[in-house]
Amino acid sequence: MYFENTGIEGVTAELTLLDEIMNKHGLIRGEQWDYERVSYDKKIVIKEGTYYLRIFGYTTDGDVGSGNATMHLKKPVLGKHYYPHGVEYGEDEVFPDYLVKSCSKTLLEVQEDLKPYDLNA
Repeated sequence: MYFENTGIEGVTAELTLLDEIMNKHGLIRGEQWDYERVSYDKKIVIKEGTYYLRIFGYTTDGDVGSGNATMHLKKPVLGKHYYPHGVEYGEDEVFPDYLVKSCSKTLLEVQEDLKPYDLNA
């Protein structure tokens, strides 16, 4: 499930700043980063299953491995984890309303914290 009009998609900011802001809201840079891409993940375990709120980003300058990179953020997404296959984001997935509201609140808070630092603004 993609979140529309969050104000996060298209934000460009320094990697170290993104790490700090995302961590503040429970979004941790996943270890699956490479030198050009990152994923900030918030793992949510509820009675209906395990879900991940994710914000993907890619470099516009620098490289992630050096810790010196400018990142461009993509549209946030919510997915459900299925063992052992991974996370599914498809339209057939059902997400509890309270989970979607909680994720929307987190994204709003992230967007507010990012606003003063967006290099595109």
